Amino acid sequence: MPHSVSLTVNDRARTLEVEPSVTLLDLLHDKLGLTGVKKGCDHGQCGACTVLIDGERINSCLTLAVMKNGARVTTVEGLARGNELHPLQKAFIEHDAFQCGYCTPGQLCSARGLMNEGRARTREEVRELMSGNLCRCGAYVQILDAVVEVALADRGQQ
Repeated sequence: MPHSVSLTVNDRARTLEVEPSVTLLDLLHDKLGLTGVKKGCDHGQCGACTVLIDGERINSCLTLAVMKNGARVTTVEGLARGNELHPLQKAFIEHDAFQCGYCTPGQLCSARGLMNEGRARTREEVRELMSGNLCRCGAYVQILDAVVEVALADRGQQ
């Protein structure tokens, strides 16, 4: 039996009818057409599906949509403001922090969540706190450079 789920997705109020077994990932990707949210492993091990819930990063493949009723969801599509890219998105471009791009949306959301957490003070801490997001292409050095540039500069460090 479908349940009504109300979410604010990328600053837009949405109400949908979903089956109780629908994951947040499937709701965002399949029902709302937000294709930046990627299904990688579907087991919470790769981070490709990372989104922000009320500013905190989660693996959307492990979360049922009905559990997040009333939440504010930010996907990679919601990081930019109009045509102005988020500083993390700009840094990923400047540092060539992607190859195939499949993990990039999850990496960007995870990095934004990391900044919201405010726990990363060093390059090594950023590396550790981003370790839940895998990159099959091995662009870790460039990803780390991009995240460190923005996250630590945001805190007045680097």
